[in-house]
Amino acid sequence: MAITAGMVKELREMTGAGMMDCKKALTETNGDMDAAVEYLRKNGQAKAEKKAGRIAAEGLCRVAVDGDKCAAVVEVNSETDFVAKNEEFQKFVEAVANQAVSSEAADLDAFLAESWKEDNSKSVKEVLIEKVAVIGENLNIRRFEKVVADNGCVVSYVHGGGRIGVIVEANTDVVNDAVKEALTNIAMQVAALSPKYVSTDEVSEEYKAHEKEILMAQIAQDPKMVGKPEKVIEGAVIGRLNKELKEVCLLEQAYVKAEDGKQTVAQYIAQVGKDNGANLSIKRFVRFETGEGLEKKEENFAEEVAKQMGM
Repeated sequence: MAITAGMVKELREMTGAGMMDCKKALTETNGDMDAAVEYLRKNGQAKAEKKAGRIAAEGLCRVAVDGDKCAAVVEVNSETDFVAKNEEFQKFVEAVANQAVSSEAADLDAFLAESWKEDNSKSVKEVLIEKVAVIGENLNIRRFEKVVADNGCVVSYVHGGGRIGVIVEANTDVVNDAVKEALTNIAMQVAALSPKYVSTDEVSEEYKAHEKEILMAQIAQDPKMVGKPEKVIEGAVIGRLNKELKEVCLLEQAYVKAEDGKQTVAQYIAQVGKDNGANLSIKRFVRFETGEGLEKKEENFAEEVAKQMGM
């Protein structure tokens, strides 16, 4: 497969690896982008797979809440950032979030087929199509997730004017302002550090095995580890894996507002629970980032204007 400059550029943005390293990785993997990322990681040329390198689509995330027991987060995409800042579009996204928080739909297709809350004569999809005509740009309700707390409460946080939307659900027998404030702090942490799991208990053995394979390949190329006993190498792999798990598991992360810089999120939650006489624990979180995993259409503005003018 012919390796293009665009492919090399994309891989470089995803991994931070050098241009020639990216070209070699793509050549070795016959242009398979995911395999090329894996190749670079195993060779120590990419610290980690950065799916965020593909985050580019425009739009907004919004969260709607119903008391402290129910919340829903939605992502609605637009073609341009200009439209994402449009008041008409922002009101529509807010209405979609309000629709989601009262919805019983199990998936996106069912959600789009629902009657629109503000006008029961139309479906959500029909209203979306109308908005496309009014705004003059392709729009897409990409995803939604509703969270209902059975044994506690939910809190929400929206960052960057709608770039990131977060919901945190907690199990707690005490729901007061102090507990809600603490959970909001945790939601901000989720937005900032983007953990993948609540705790290490959620991490699958498959994930651990895959990461150990990557780390083993990296250590094999470390001059300092050449000739080391297998037991030492295995210990190094376990040590690095545990360090990685602390980064991707919310409760293991250092709490960003910790005064000593050492307190973990788990310790912070335990302290808040103790101070408020509550049995408090984090059950789950949902984090949406606008355009996550999507690739943005690259356009040359000058060329577009010239094209429209017939030049």
